[in-house]
Amino acid sequence: MTDGGKKFLWGVAVGLAAAALIKTDTFRKCCSKIVAGGFQLKNDAKEYFETIKEDAEDIKAEQDTKAKA
Repeated sequence: MTDGGKKFLWGVAVGLAAAALIKTDTFRKCCSKIVAGGFQLKNDAKEYFETIKEDAEDIKAEQDTKAKA
């Protein structure tokens, strides 16, 4: 058997194993947790950057007030 044939058979075997794994409830639950964690991370980052934006706006407003005085 050639090296290319062995690689093809390995690919088929890995593909079949992946297909079997994807159908399990454990895999689906794990994927759901990962996606939920990603959304939570996105929301946390959004809140954090909003806080930074508000702080920067406050600092600018204070500087503008001082400059007018």
